Amino acid sequence: MTEPRTLLRALFDAAVSAALPERIVPPHVPETVPGRLVVIGAGKASAAMAAVVERHYGGDLTGLVVTRYGHAAPCARIEIVEAAHPVPDAAGARAAERMLALLESLGPEDHVLALISGGGSALLTLLPEGLAHEDAQALNRALLASGASIDEMNCIRRHLSRTAGGRLAAAAWPARMTSLLISDVPGDDPVNIASGPTVGDPTTLADARTLIAKYDLDLPDSIRAALNDPARESVKPGDPRLAHATAHVVAAPMASLEAAADVARTAGVTAEILGDAIEGEARATGREFAALALERQAAMTPGDAPLVLISGGETTVTLPRDGRALGKGGRNVDFLLGLADALDGARGIWAIAGDTDGVDGAEEVAGAIVGPDTPTRAEAAGMSIATALHRFDGHGLFALLDDQVVTGPTLTNVNDFRAILIQPH
Repeated sequence: MTEPRTLLRALFDAAVSAALPERIVPPHVPETVPGRLVVIGAGKASAAMAAVVERHYGGDLTGLVVTRYGHAAPCARIEIVEAAHPVPDAAGARAAERMLALLESLGPEDHVLALISGGGSALLTLLPEGLAHEDAQALNRALLASGASIDEMNCIRRHLSRTAGGRLAAAAWPARMTSLLISDVPGDDPVNIASGPTVGDPTTLADARTLIAKYDLDLPDSIRAALNDPARESVKPGDPRLAHATAHVVAAPMASLEAAADVARTAGVTAEILGDAIEGEARATGREFAALALERQAAMTPGDAPLVLISGGETTVTLPRDGRALGKGGRNVDFLLGLADALDGARGIWAIAGDTDGVDGAEEVAGAIVGPDTPTRAEAAGMSIATALHRFDGHGLFALLDDQVVTGPTLTNVNDFRAILIQPH
């Protein structure tokens, strides 16, 4: 069998490769459309998707796409704007205003191709009139620290936006709109991919208010007032303005997990996919997976082939409110800290966890790899797993151990990838 760390990295790379825009977008690019083709987009993969559309579309086109800083791709006819993620900035808000104006100028003979991927919620943040840009930043910071699931966060975002929750599609009416979506959410529901700017939203303002109370979010009074204004309600399924809008998920986490499993089997490793929609508190999920790995190892015999447990989804991290100094973390490294803490140096078990967009948390690091020697190497380097857990400093620890997975911008995003490699005793 290939060396464990090398194999785990190969699995991660295969998962990313399966979702690259140059592989998954071309079959969905129209040959030509009547009238103008206007391309819009938002997300970490949207610029790369736009570049593919430019290469494959046979007619004239124009457009505007917003992506994360560092995730741009060269385009000649589609304007690419870079903005901040995960906390939005003014560049994203200006791009959102321009995109709305562009859509509102279209007629029934025009066609919109919307390229949507994870990260679009923050990149296309445009609060309703009367709310300040600082309110958007306060909202996103509160959500990121709350421990809320991505579905819950996006429900709140959809009701504090002029673009999310079907509003882009409504703005484009009566033009036709086709959306190509790269899913980074458990369940692949289009309404949760970038907060669903081009699809109807079944959730309500009341749902958003309930979630804010559930997580006791510290938000400005202006945001609370906006959520009590019926005029802020999102566009619902069945709205006549969505009659000409269709959406297609062109890349999803399960396909990437299956690609990784194929690489493992080729290497002589038994592969088991646990699921592509696993959620929960990151470190607690890591401990649960450690227990599962030890259980599976205990059932193995010396002659068995190695086993790899593969999963995807999106865990959450709830940051403490006790004022302690925090390090640099993300949900994938927090998962690995919980896993390594529970394994406590168990022989024959290695793991990788990383975000397929190359960014875990706010760091330009996809994730990390742990092995049986991680606890002892951490102690020798002057830092324990327990300390890293207490300080939410997974990136700090794994940088110290030179165990980080660094890819740079991958230009795709199908959520988190995790693999636990188990050898028999």
